[in-house]
Parts: sequence; C-alpha cells; structure tokens
Amino acid sequence: MPLDLHARALMIQGTGSDVGKSLLVAGLARAFTRRGLRVRPFKPQNMSNNAAVTADGGEIGRAQALQARAARVPTSVHMNPVLLKPQTDVGAQIVVQGRVVGNAKAREYQAIKPRLLGAVLDSFGRLAAEADLVLVEGAGSASEVNLRASDIANMGFARAADVPVVLVGDIDRGGVIASLVGTKAVIEASDAAMIVGFLVNRFRGDPSLFADGMARIADETGWAALGLVPYFAEAQKLPAEDALGIPGLSASNGAVKVTVLAYPRIANFDDFDPLRQEPGVDVGFLRPGEPIPGDTALVILPGSKATIADLASLRETGWDIDIKAHLRRGGHVLGICGGYQMLGRSVADPDGIEGAPGSVEGLGLIDAETVLGGDKVLVEVTGKTVAEGVPFKGYEMHVGRTTTKASPLLDLGDDRTDGAVDATGRIAGCYIHGLLADDRQRRHWLARIGAASSDLDYEAGIDATLDALADHLEKHVDCTRLLELARVPTIKTAG
Repeated sequence: MPLDLHARALMIQGTGSDVGKSLLVAGLARAFTRRGLRVRPFKPQNMSNNAAVTADGGEIGRAQALQARAARVPTSVHMNPVLLKPQTDVGAQIVVQGRVVGNAKAREYQAIKPRLLGAVLDSFGRLAAEADLVLVEGAGSASEVNLRASDIANMGFARAADVPVVLVGDIDRGGVIASLVGTKAVIEASDAAMIVGFLVNRFRGDPSLFADGMARIADETGWAALGLVPYFAEAQKLPAEDALGIPGLSASNGAVKVTVLAYPRIANFDDFDPLRQEPGVDVGFLRPGEPIPGDTALVILPGSKATIADLASLRETGWDIDIKAHLRRGGHVLGICGGYQMLGRSVADPDGIEGAPGSVEGLGLIDAETVLGGDKVLVEVTGKTVAEGVPFKGYEMHVGRTTTKASPLLDLGDDRTDGAVDATGRIAGCYIHGLLADDRQRRHWLARIGAASSDLDYEAGIDATLDALADHLEKHVDCTRLLELARVPTIKTAG
C-alpha cells in the first residue's frame, strides 16, 4: 500500500559520472533551505571510499554529509542507504543503512541489488516523512542501459518512487548536446518520460553562444531547459566527490611541501582538504610510480579501504624506500587510520576481512601491531594531544585494533588514548579522521614542520562557499520552476 507522504521530491541524474550532481544537490539544498523549506538530501546508492560518520551512529558517503550540512540538518544513515566501498578492482564492501552487511564482486552485486530496493525505499520514506522537499542524487550515468534491469540508483529508483528527474550534462568535458540527446535515444521511453528537464553544467565563456545549443537539446528531447550553469571555481574549497577530484603534484612555489600517498584504495582523502587551503602549504597527492619529492616536509599515509593491499602497492612503487630517505633528511611522517596501521610492525587479518587470512610485515616505523577484525568503529571523538595539550575533534571509522608500546599521540579522556609517536617526535599515527579540519590541530601540525599557518577558519569557509554556491544557482537556474516540477512521491510497500 502507498505511504502517506507530503514532501515533494526531485531527482538529479547525470549523463555520466563526475558531471557535478553532488555539488548541484548541495547548492540547491542550501538555496531551498534559505527559502524556508525543510530539505533532506538522499542518494539511493553511492560508491565511494570517502565516508562520514552520521549523527545516528552509522556511515554514509561524504557527499551526502556535505549536502546535509547545506540543508542545515544532522546527518542520517537514511540519506545514503546503500554505500559501496571498493576494496578491489572488481569487489566492494556493502553498507546498508549505515552498517556493513557483507562484500561482493561486481557481478554478484547485480544479483543482490533488487533485494536492497526495500531498504532504499524505507529510508527514502523516512526522510520524506520529515521534510518539505527531498533532493535525490543519482549515481553514474542515467544511460547505463546494460545495468537497468536491476537498477536502484537511477531510473530504477525514480520509477519505484515516482520521482521526477532533472538530467545534468557537463559541457566542460565536451559533447554535451550528444550526451543529453543520446540519453533520450538509448533509454526506455517510460524512463525518458520521468525526465522533466535538463541542466547544462560547468559552462565557460559567453552564455549567449550556447543559446542555440540549449534550444536544440530541448527540441530534440522535449525536456525543459532549466539552466546553463557557469563553472563555479570556488567548488575547489568543498570536499571532492571522488578520487577523480584529488590533485596531483604541483611545481614548487616556495611553500612548504606536503605529500599524500594516493595508493589505489585511498579512503577519506578529504582529510587533507584544509591543508590545501593554507596559502603557505603546497599539498600534492602522489600516484603510484611517482617518487616522493626530496623537498617534502611531511609525508602523509592516508586512510585505506584495504590496508594490506595498499601496503603491498606502497612497497611495489618504492615508497617505503623513499620514506626512509625522507626521514634521514629530517622529514616528518603522519599516518591516518589505514596509514597508521601501515606504520607499525605488522598487520594481521586472521579472519580474511580484506582477502586471504594472514599477516604481513608493516613498515616498522612505530612500535605497534594491528589485528583486523571486530565490529567497525564509527564514532565522533574529541580530545587533545598528549604532549602539548592541543584540543581536537574528529571521528573514527575503522575495522581493527592497534596495540603499541610507543608514546600515545592523542588523549581521548577517561583514560583512553589513540595513536602513537616515535621517540624522535617526527613519526606519528592515529585513527582520527578530520584532525586537520580542526583549526587548532592544523596550526599545531604546520608548526611542527616549520610551516606558517594562516587565520583560516575552515568550517566557516565551507558554509560561506555553500552560500556562494546557492547564490550561483539561484542566478543561473530556474529554481522556482524546479520546485514546481517536484512532486509528492508514491512509494509502494509490501502488504
């Protein structure tokens, strides 16, 4: 029977991945919230190793956490009921309503997806029951007809919940007319009928030069042209949607260099976005095969979705040798979560959580041992550094426990500590994500490596950028028309 819902809903789908769906939903969430509406973001299925701990004790994609922030509401597991966290090139961990339920290879997951639709609709219904407007974000491309039969992320969800769709194309990558018109050509007519309009994103130059293009797309598809959105340069101040958005190395500009090792299964790389906004710091993400620059002041080993596999990759590319050379030059090393586990003497996986059961030798830079297993830790934390008493706030998101004989790095209160630091004070690691988003901690770490910090207020900057994005969309998108196109969904439930 149908649920009794009153919220309207609108879905933003894309012609491809990385066309700006997440950013558009965030900007619209802030714009409609400022109009006095109770807005909730929702993404049926996300694939990302950038995750956030929710207020209700689970995890969701970090893009949905940013969208919740834009809507000025607490995060909830229901904003992203299915989260896939890739562990290999063909397989991923499956998180449903905030909790890990298992692992599956890509082909196996296609058979599992239809069984997850109930959880997706349940979460959507919960959000719709407490909101005036639910903004839904699709995943990947709306034209992936090869995956349509079991789809829960795009048209499969839109049809199941009767949610109208706005399709987004990215003109910056070229071929936007073909991508939008081509989507209409390849999808089923009943799916195409769900699309009520389109947006063209990331335009550069004189918009009058694309007026004919907008008209041609509207004529070919029958969809309403809802806006030509100019490129929003300030988007770089917001967390990137996925690993496609992380920067590589840049030429030295006299700033203090920080190098982040971007191993294949890097996770929560947005931990280092605040460093990128410091004017006296040059942050680069190093890809496998690239040597650690000799002028690096700080090497960061970030989180990983597969610590043992990424540790093997680190060794294969020779970074273990580079790190030792870096330390001989007086450099600093910081490991976060999986990176912290790698710094120790060993990482054991007796239950085969990441692959075949076994144990591997760590980098041996800290006297610590890690055993993967147990319940996943998902919790927000506060505390201070043990040595200097500098406060911090952040969150834990990890499987495994690390024991160490080294001095602890962080004091969590109630006789609890986290992390470790070696006798030199130049090698440290901890489980805390978000450490550098805390202005107090970021300035502390910059001082440790001899870098001048600014008066950057990172959290205030995020909110200011969301407001600027909302202003940008209000100017270039027919937001009032979007509200008119949104409608109350009809969710069918069993029974």
